[in-house]
Amino acid sequence: MINNTDRFTCVIPCLFGLEGPVADECRRINMQDVRAEDGRVLFRGSLADCAKANISLRCGERVLIQVGSFEAESFEALFEGVRRLNWEDWLPKDAAFPVTGYSLDSTLFSVPDCQRIIKKAVVERLKTRYRLELFPETGAAYKIRFSIRKNQVSLMLDSSGTALHKRGYRPAHIEAALRETLAAAMVKLARYRGKGDFCDPFCGSGTIPIEAALAALNRAPGLNRGFAAEKWRYFDPRIWQDAREEARAAEFHGDYRIFASDIDPNAVRLARENAERAGVAEYIRFSVADATAFAQDTERGVIVTNPPYGERLLDLQQAEEIYRRFGEALRGKDAWGVYLLSSDAEFERCFGRPADKKRKLYNGMIKCDLYMYYTAQK
Repeated sequence: MINNTDRFTCVIPCLFGLEGPVADECRRINMQDVRAEDGRVLFRGSLADCAKANISLRCGERVLIQVGSFEAESFEALFEGVRRLNWEDWLPKDAAFPVTGYSLDSTLFSVPDCQRIIKKAVVERLKTRYRLELFPETGAAYKIRFSIRKNQVSLMLDSSGTALHKRGYRPAHIEAALRETLAAAMVKLARYRGKGDFCDPFCGSGTIPIEAALAALNRAPGLNRGFAAEKWRYFDPRIWQDAREEARAAEFHGDYRIFASDIDPNAVRLARENAERAGVAEYIRFSVADATAFAQDTERGVIVTNPPYGERLLDLQQAEEIYRRFGEALRGKDAWGVYLLSSDAEFERCFGRPADKKRKLYNGMIKCDLYMYYTAQK
């Protein structure tokens, strides 16, 4: 049986390119033995650390608890490796335990076959421990996630349930151009902490300014949502209560200058509604404005934005014209730092100057670059 003093490996999957920001977040909330790998970050922690990570992380996608790992180059080795793990410590008799995962650069490349074999091996293990032939799976969900990388198998339980980027402030039926975790990472990479002006002149549904406001307030993004592990038998409800109280006590209070604008009035209306749902509308100044006529009443600040990409030829030409005009609007405004996400390899040419630094990121399946232009004073 798992208890509050046990320590185990937690795995935080993330978008490629965000491993560094996620690892930094884990260290900032005092997680131990933090290490970054491609597409994920690992740390050692307790059940309380798992709850804290779920509530506090801005850039990670999930918090997974590793049950075990081993090498497997055959289905027989996979079955035996899974069956040897102490699943009875983690899964009660009535647990619902669907299996999902992926395989990369491995002998066992068929994901459906791996799912079937892992499920069968877990059932066989539980049969011998619980003396049961059938498992109703009518209880809480303990989703099993597996990863197989270069024949190294990792078996994990998903403590988050719904992905962490789903903060709850954006209606589920509305498609957005930018995932919340990526927006939060962009704010973090711009080093915005609530000081000075922050501006998103292509705000769309408001994800970037909302994440900027949450960062300025030091407000944990998971405070107002639930997690799968809150229903697990070995998680004392006080663990989650204590984690939420600690997060609330760490919030800041101040007068922040966060500006969000878009040329589309409907986008601005939606952004304001999302900010209200997120509880940060009072900290963001919304307006309908053309980004290519950029004007602020202060001389310096930071711009973090995600302009339209343009994936079809005509749209691409239109997007590149927007980049050109936006670049012209910012000419001479060297005291403004600019952090701009684009999938267009010709962005710098259109914008009119090379970036001080570029960082490869992925917006879902779209490969992008974050173009960073520092202020003249740096």
